[in-house]
Amino acid sequence: MAEIRVRIDEIDQTLIELWQERAALSREVGATRMASGGTRLVLSREQEILERFRVALGADGTQLALLLLRAGRGPL
Repeated sequence: MAEIRVRIDEIDQTLIELWQERAALSREVGATRMASGGTRLVLSREQEILERFRVALGADGTQLALLLLRAGRGPL
């Protein structure tokens, strides 16, 4: 049981690091897009991400994707 919990903790730490990296990259994309005269977000791109997570993880995947998107672009 202890070994399993250690592995869970390791996975959690990796998820946190990936979350932070993804959010930073998303902010960079948004800033670059806006600097070149584009919009802050691209709805079609967000829909692609939502669909990918929904297909892979079901309704919970959609909720996770919404959280990831918000972390990168901020609230709408």
